[in-house]
Amino acid sequence: HFAKILTDVSVCLDKEFSNLSRKPKIDNHEDRVLLVLVYYRTYMTQEFLGYLIGLDESNVCRLLRRVELLLVKKIHIKKDRTLTGEKVEQLLIDATEQPIQRPKKAKRRKSNYSGKKKRHTHKVEIAVSQDGRIVNISKVFPGKVHDMKIRRNSDKLPPSVNKYCDSGYQGLQNEASNVKLPHKKPKGGKLTTDQKQYNRSISKIRVYAEHKFAQLKKFRILGETYRNFGKKANLRFNLIAGIVNLQNGF
Repeated sequence: HFAKILTDVSVCLDKEFSNLSRKPKIDNHEDRVLLVLVYYRTYMTQEFLGYLIGLDESNVCRLLRRVELLLVKKIHIKKDRTLTGEKVEQLLIDATEQPIQRPKKAKRRKSNYSGKKKRHTHKVEIAVSQDGRIVNISKVFPGKVHDMKIRRNSDKLPPSVNKYCDSGYQGLQNEASNVKLPHKKPKGGKLTTDQKQYNRSISKIRVYAEHKFAQLKKFRILGETYRNFGKKANLRFNLIAGIVNLQNGF
């Protein structure tokens, strides 16, 4: 997979680094790409990463910024606006939250505070096909934003495809077709045996979306408290989702 990534971006790296007036500290593409992947996978501090490879922190920061912008041009989730029931039978829709550092501004602290997680977070929604391919990824939203609002502000999904969601998407069945939601237990009542069985069948399908989140969060930059500026979060989610697809043969 590393060789595939390197092949895809080698031309872009050639153009980028051949035009620099100053000779870069790292002079080969393999180490440049590896630097980004190691940073994403371990999420060590840039200062410590620089210590390991003999660069100062500012050089590491500049190198990461250059290379990840080139990588995301070639490795990302391509928006397929022609998705139909012929291409994909079902989509698993889910959102995940990642802790972030406490914002300095009071306005951002309020918008990023997640009542569910009881801390400051940001959220991303993904759509996964039945064969395990990530076909869509939303922008990064503040932790306070409800799952339904994220869905309304994200790309529209093909109407003919079955969409499996959790209870956080209650109401989506009134706005889209072929939405499969679990039954909610009525207040003061109980679910019937058939309803419980239906919920179990939904869960067995939806668990593959959780498996996909686990693969994404093996890259600790997505699994730990996010320490960087929020502007780059969307780029990194998209790039890592593209790498996960590549790992799974897509």
